[in-house]
Amino acid sequence: MLPTGAKDTQLRDNNSQKVHPQPMEETMNQNPEALETLISKMFANISSLKSAYMQLQHAHTPYDPDKIQAADKLVISELKTLSELKHFYRENNPKPVCVSPQDSRLAAEIQEQQSLLKTYEVMVKKFQSEIQNKDSEIRQLHQKIEEANQKKVKLEKNIKLRGLSTKESEGSGEENGFFPVDLTPELFTSAVESAFKAIHDFSKPLINMMKAAGWDLDAAAESIEPNVVYAKRAHKKYAFESHICQRMFSGFQQENFSIKLENLTVTKESFFHQYLALREMDPLDMLGQNPDSIFGKFCRSKYLVVVHPKMEASFFGNLDQRNYIMGGGHPRTPFYQAFLKLAKSIWLLHRLAYSFDPNVKIFQVKRGSEFSEVYMESIVKNLIMDETDQMPKVGLMVMPGFWIGGSVIQSRVYLSGMKDYLRLLKNKCQEELMDGYVQAAG
Repeated sequence: MLPTGAKDTQLRDNNSQKVHPQPMEETMNQNPEALETLISKMFANISSLKSAYMQLQHAHTPYDPDKIQAADKLVISELKTLSELKHFYRENNPKPVCVSPQDSRLAAEIQEQQSLLKTYEVMVKKFQSEIQNKDSEIRQLHQKIEEANQKKVKLEKNIKLRGLSTKESEGSGEENGFFPVDLTPELFTSAVESAFKAIHDFSKPLINMMKAAGWDLDAAAESIEPNVVYAKRAHKKYAFESHICQRMFSGFQQENFSIKLENLTVTKESFFHQYLALREMDPLDMLGQNPDSIFGKFCRSKYLVVVHPKMEASFFGNLDQRNYIMGGGHPRTPFYQAFLKLAKSIWLLHRLAYSFDPNVKIFQVKRGSEFSEVYMESIVKNLIMDETDQMPKVGLMVMPGFWIGGSVIQSRVYLSGMKDYLRLLKNKCQEELMDGYVQAAG
């Protein structure tokens, strides 16, 4: 490509045209079309420079050293051309050429359009590259969705056939994070035992805090269930366990556990999935993720009925914790965390009960009912009947019973008016020992 000045000289020589130098201003005034041609060339050169610069930018994404070097040379070339036009304008007078100014303008416009076309080509290539990247991302997302759907189908099948758990055995843990758990009566019986233990465990700190707060435990036990004849004073702890049991299992026979649900359709699979979701989790962590979940509402409502305001005020000196819970919170206090363990065990038992088809049915034993070895189990062993012919009567129900299929899980009760066989045996041995001493002395 020849510089503009060289082109003009060549054209003048070819046409053997004799030119007389004139002052620039005068020349420009006499030949405005030549100036217009020069300006058109300058604009065309700027467009070319812009196109070259965009090619240089495009070569950096993705990084291509060969394209960068070629684009860099093109930019330098266009800058040199622009410099030559500048020097021609400053140092030389415009000189007429044999080519008509109209043709020169047309050539400059063509060059400008070509430069713009190159710019558009660079932009199109850039957009095409972006489209290809987006297409690649879309394909990857489609692949992930397909894999997720396959896992979903597999998990749903496992739920229906065998069930799921959040702990995985070594063999299949990497595949889906679950391992099969059989939905059997044995699983429910195990959950009943866990719930019974949780009631007992929560009663301990409750009784200890009542002692520390100066409560009369004998009077408190009597107010829970009056006129129960205990075999020994230590058995009065069962009155508190009975109180906890009655409050926690209230509403168990209802599918929603007395929790208001807004148009929520629940299936047996979803009940079992809820059971599995909470089974291995810390209840406080679960509530931290969703404090207003169904489980959160359950914990809140049960705490307010198990722990009386007067009892709480005597424990902590105020009702701040109660007010916080009523406001929708779940405090991280040791006492509330102990309660959450209890709430979790009862909630899991309810979720599991409604996972069976037909549902597990609960039954409770009223005070004064005659003891039945089929439906009841005495919470205290080694008790014998009083010296009457009457059947032993239920004083307290400490754990309800359940019907699962054709089997019965016995209710656990405390029998009123019974005597401690071991104590009677000890007393009898002491009496016989004393009689032996007396006879020996005689």
